[in-house]
Amino acid sequence: MIQRLLVANRGEIARRVFATCRTLGITTIAVHSDADADAPFVAEADLAVHLPGNTPAETYLDVVQILRAARRSGADAVHPGYGFLAENAEFATAVADAGLTWVGPSAKAIAAMGDKMAAKALLADTGVPMLPTWTDANEITDFPVLVKASAGGGGRGMRIVRDAAALAAAVASARREAAAAFGDGTVFIERYVERGRHVEVQIFGDMHGTVLALGERDCSIQRRHQKIIEEAPAVVDPELRQRLHAAAVAAGRAVDYVGAGTVEFLLAPTGEFFFLEMNTRLQVEHPVTEAVTGLDLVRLQLLVAEGEPLPLPATPPADGHAIEVRLCAEDPAQGFRPATGTLHRFAVPGVAGEFAPTKGLRLDSGVVDGSTVSVHYDSMLAKLVAWAPTRTEAARALAGALARAELHGVATNRDLLVRVLRSREFGAAEVDTGFLDRHPEVFAPLLPADLLPVAALAAALASAAGRRASALVLAGLPSGWRNVPAFPQVARYACGDGTEVEVRYRLNRNGGLAEWSTDPAGDLSARLVEATPDRVVLTVLESRWKFRVRRVGSTVFVDGPAGATSLAELPRFPQPTAELAAGSLVAPLPGAVTRVHVEVGQRVTAGELLLTLEAMKLEHPVLAPTDGVVAELPVPAGGQVDTGTVLAVVNPEEAPQ
Repeated sequence: MIQRLLVANRGEIARRVFATCRTLGITTIAVHSDADADAPFVAEADLAVHLPGNTPAETYLDVVQILRAARRSGADAVHPGYGFLAENAEFATAVADAGLTWVGPSAKAIAAMGDKMAAKALLADTGVPMLPTWTDANEITDFPVLVKASAGGGGRGMRIVRDAAALAAAVASARREAAAAFGDGTVFIERYVERGRHVEVQIFGDMHGTVLALGERDCSIQRRHQKIIEEAPAVVDPELRQRLHAAAVAAGRAVDYVGAGTVEFLLAPTGEFFFLEMNTRLQVEHPVTEAVTGLDLVRLQLLVAEGEPLPLPATPPADGHAIEVRLCAEDPAQGFRPATGTLHRFAVPGVAGEFAPTKGLRLDSGVVDGSTVSVHYDSMLAKLVAWAPTRTEAARALAGALARAELHGVATNRDLLVRVLRSREFGAAEVDTGFLDRHPEVFAPLLPADLLPVAALAAALASAAGRRASALVLAGLPSGWRNVPAFPQVARYACGDGTEVEVRYRLNRNGGLAEWSTDPAGDLSARLVEATPDRVVLTVLESRWKFRVRRVGSTVFVDGPAGATSLAELPRFPQPTAELAAGSLVAPLPGAVTRVHVEVGQRVTAGELLLTLEAMKLEHPVLAPTDGVVAELPVPAGGQVDTGTVLAVVNPEEAPQ
């Protein structure tokens, strides 16, 4: 039996595995990088071993270091989580050779499915439907196609190509990203199915020859080919469900599969489905399967690794419906640019449980108040899952909890997720992998522009209340009170989109709102009901609106009934700052310049690729903002940069006289 389990991973998946271990009485061991020393998963482990360094290559991808940590801590088993080394056959072999129990499928099965081209060839013989696939780009005549990394997953190394002219660049870019993420730059190309749905089947096998399907999930809402909303069961007819399950079980049996795995399919509008890949690990979205089956998949993983048979005879029926969202530190409006910094507040209302099958609302989080979102790792903060008797109820509950959550300190994709969940198309299950490309309206913030002045007023009134609460004299007088009213009080804020709003207000003798206005002007009236440093109640549009306000330094976070915003209070007399040269392009976040595609003096056109920045496991292209000439390239390939570092300067081309 497993007594001491080391989890060779980090964040929420480490916390998830630890939660089940505690219920089984298994001692938990964490490994952590420098950046993760104070992370919640490290605090929750019974033992923690430091892996010096920060990059994945020198920490969570270092087999030698992790096995040394297992020996030092007395571990007798290793759980790989997902990502990093979870699908690395050499790691699975090394764990077994070290005399430890590997919580996962055999190294042979991992290797067979890890090479996607080899997996396609193997499973084609079992009758599992396949898409046309190429390894030689010169053989392709019909478009669109999808370039894919042969190793790994998570959407990295994927590129949609719609014409021959773009194919070579897409293949080269995919190879670079795959090599950086998985250590293997091999790619292949397959036919791209428009309006396809991503449907996957959870399978489980044991050492006694049993392979079962535990239901399916629809993971069609994706950004950058990475899932952000998943649900179980998928909305498919019973006959198609049965065929999907049968194909997935056939794939598992072809490699004598043991443990948790997922067989992914692309479902075409015609009703045809095609094998995409098999993930030989626990999936990020496993909680939705747990919610509708009542099973603890991590517990099953541990039992199977100990040699026990699966404790269920057949595919369990789905009970109700579950939907999961991946809450990420990123800005969807800026091409899903990852965000870093301190998460000052992380609170989701109505959570019924964490890290275990739960009816209602479940939160699996890698962060807490005060957590640091590092540039070194994936941008996912947490998974929020809603179970309800029906799909409609689950979507409504999940959207409501997300909308009311307090998420302060870093940009997140929360507003996008809420808008998708509340969209007509999602409610009607009319979704596919291209959903976000066709619905730009879901990228708008929840808080409408015409309500931003009211949120700014709430921020100003809360700040005024905070000043009065801390006043040493005359604290009972309203902020800014004068016997003879003269000038209103003024607060200026910078908004997240770069715009500014100025609030002018005056309080009467009783602390009521005598007058207020904003620039840009708003057209809503508001009456003050109550103001404290952390709560403001206004009457707006004949309704009482309650705002939760939190201040951290000069930034004010306002959560209200229509949406949330963060406002950076600007000083009345700003200090002079150095101006950037015209045409300067700066780094949007810390990272490394992986390639420089142009030279100083080169003429470029608007939208042309200048250089590539790698951050948080993804490539970020830096494009020319206008036609012009490259004047400066201060950072060479391989150079590390911080947010705001000048990456290039393009002098605009002068218009002809």
